[in-house]
Amino acid sequence: GDPAAMAAVAMAPGGGGGDFSDLREIKKQLLSVAERSRERGLQHSGKWAAELAFALEPLPLSELPPPPALTEEDARDLDAYTLAKSYFDLKEYDRAAYFLRGCKSQKAYFLYMYSRYLSGEKKKDDETVDSLGPLEKGQVKNEALRELRVELSKKHKARELDGFGLYLYGVVLRKLDLVKEAIDVFVEAAHVLPLHWGAWLELCNLITDKEMLKFLSLPDTWMKEFFLAHIYTELQLIEEALQKYQSLIDAGFSKSTYIISQIAVAYHNIRDIDKALSIFNELRKQDPYRIENMDTFSNLLYVRSMKPELSYLAHNLCEIDKYRVETCCVIGNYYSLRSQHEKAALYFQRALKLNPRYLGAWTLMGHEYMEMKNTSAAIQAYRHAIEVNKRDYRAWYGLGQTYEILKMPFYCLYYYRRAHQLRPNDSRMLVALGECYEKLNQLVEAKKCYWRAYAVGDVEKMALVKLSKLHEQLNESEQAAQCYIKYIQDIYSCGEIVEHLEVSTAFRYLAQYYFKCKLWDEASACAQKCCAFNDTREEGKALLRQILQLRNQGETSSTDVPAPLFLPASLSANNTPTRRVSPLNLSSVTP
Repeated sequence: GDPAAMAAVAMAPGGGGGDFSDLREIKKQLLSVAERSRERGLQHSGKWAAELAFALEPLPLSELPPPPALTEEDARDLDAYTLAKSYFDLKEYDRAAYFLRGCKSQKAYFLYMYSRYLSGEKKKDDETVDSLGPLEKGQVKNEALRELRVELSKKHKARELDGFGLYLYGVVLRKLDLVKEAIDVFVEAAHVLPLHWGAWLELCNLITDKEMLKFLSLPDTWMKEFFLAHIYTELQLIEEALQKYQSLIDAGFSKSTYIISQIAVAYHNIRDIDKALSIFNELRKQDPYRIENMDTFSNLLYVRSMKPELSYLAHNLCEIDKYRVETCCVIGNYYSLRSQHEKAALYFQRALKLNPRYLGAWTLMGHEYMEMKNTSAAIQAYRHAIEVNKRDYRAWYGLGQTYEILKMPFYCLYYYRRAHQLRPNDSRMLVALGECYEKLNQLVEAKKCYWRAYAVGDVEKMALVKLSKLHEQLNESEQAAQCYIKYIQDIYSCGEIVEHLEVSTAFRYLAQYYFKCKLWDEASACAQKCCAFNDTREEGKALLRQILQLRNQGETSSTDVPAPLFLPASLSANNTPTRRVSPLNLSSVTP
């Protein structure tokens, strides 16, 4: 590049990895890079820097960063650049490129190449929309890419690309599916111009696991902290991400809406729904017209079945901008919650027309097709989601569900395994895997999955019941009883009594189990519990009558019968009626 131009802006990255000691310097850098991004038509990076700068204290006049110094080349290209930039802003990309031919200065050259790139993208997207079927999007290519790659690689070999030029070169490589080369170029771009968020964000999308991250040599700058926090969130390393964000807040970015939204997304990713909801509500107070991340917010409202809130959000976003991808997704979720699945699918399709690379909509559309029992369309939608992002565990999980409906357990197993690898601590994947193994009659594996699901914290509280039923099948009655006891304690310990069909199942099994063991007190306590549920009331009453009869016959203890082998040790240790050890303290459990 032009050393004078580069030196003039002196984008010295802040000191060590997390050096936030001089926030004023950081603010200067952010304002300056926001301006430079805007001059080049890089709106999103400009917006990111501006939002972050806004979260820091305002600077006095004397400390505002000077405008970038102009070189001879800049002066020569100024007229062409000014004209072309106005066309560019009006999205007349071919026209902008035409007037920038032959420009030598870094800024004008970048705008020239970027206009050509965007012109190709726009034509491709228009083609895609015209062809209606979002499912043949593979055929439509951005025609400009190959030429751009040839020209940019020449410049790259001659070391004539600045940070922005490198970024564009990386994007072209990524679009041509040259992932390895793209990563190298983006890393180089981050070294040359660490303040440009676009390059970091591209890296976030290309790095698919922790191992790849280890081998990157990244510049030691404060921007790296934002990058790491962002990629930890993407890679589901939520603990680490939240720590990073907390330290950024402590460093002085507590007002940053970007950080607040990222923390909300992180809590959404670990299914801490209450925490995520409260943060999103806080975010909406601070930034009421914000649309990005609102699709994630609507997913949370959907999971909680909060119809009025979701309805309000949908209407609200519709008033702000109804042709935004996120708005379409929120409206889709709203219709889905009202079980209007055709309408919901329509809105997810509209979202994809607006942006075919928008990942969430593919997955959500898959879910709607599932509800409409259209499995082949669901499979196609999920496959697209995975094409866009291999890390989308919901799409893998969705594929598992579709093959489950199609009664193909071997396929199921493969897809659920992938989902589980992406979310090792998500109990839903483990329960699904367990069910698969059960269908394939691999009961030992199934038991492991259910037990693990219970161990990592079972969201739907079903793992123990499934485990108990497996033990029942295998005639392991003691283990079955133990699991049912754990299940009941689990249900009643979480305070909110969930309408659980299986609670009655558990009490019924335990009542019969204690009855077989002749532990009348425990059996009658469980039988009484059965009477509280409609589906087990009659059995409960019958069992209570039997117990009364047997008690009256004088069969108070099990002295005349040798203690059955499968009794828990604490119970069989002593043949007198075991009042000392109540296997399940039911007094505290009132339904």
